[in-house]
Amino acid sequence: MADRRSRRDLICEAALDLAAEGGNHALTHQGIDARLGLARGSTSYYYRTRHALVSAAITHLARRSRELFDKAVSSVPPQTTDEAGRLIADQLETLLVDRRRDVRARYALVVDATNDDALRTGLASCLFSRSEATALMGALGASDPQLAARDLISLLEGLVFDLTFGARTLVPSSSFAEHRDSMRTAITLWIDTLVVSR
Repeated sequence: MADRRSRRDLICEAALDLAAEGGNHALTHQGIDARLGLARGSTSYYYRTRHALVSAAITHLARRSRELFDKAVSSVPPQTTDEAGRLIADQLETLLVDRRRDVRARYALVVDATNDDALRTGLASCLFSRSEATALMGALGASDPQLAARDLISLLEGLVFDLTFGARTLVPSSSFAEHRDSMRTAITLWIDTLVVSR
């Protein structure tokens, strides 16, 4: 049983690799068999359909994201918007540098999740935590923490996309370090605005 669980995890990791490298069309049973050096048909034994395979990969990504996020979040919430801006900039750096594969796989799998509410929910919540953002905005004094959290996550989603596929990627030799200060400033100003207006 442990071996099967381990093999399933390996398959899901390979699925995310393929999606990140080649888009959602690169994610196939045969592609995973080849990547892992498995006998043809091995992946199909664990996930019979492509939908089952994509579902497993998204579930795996969401679970892994939650575990990594929980490890990274401090038990002491930020007390000021400056502290919050620095903390969130750190999280963005983790996503865009250490977890770049996960971010790219998430975007690649969006097409598969379009008409499946469960998959869409899994992808929508795998990079940022609505409950943590709500707690943060409440601690900082927003009058409507849930609405402020939603707006904060929208900003962060836009920044992640911009730094992964958007205009900021067109700057030659651009790295997150070059954008870090401007990201932190933008996030802090946005949080300030949300706290005051919400």
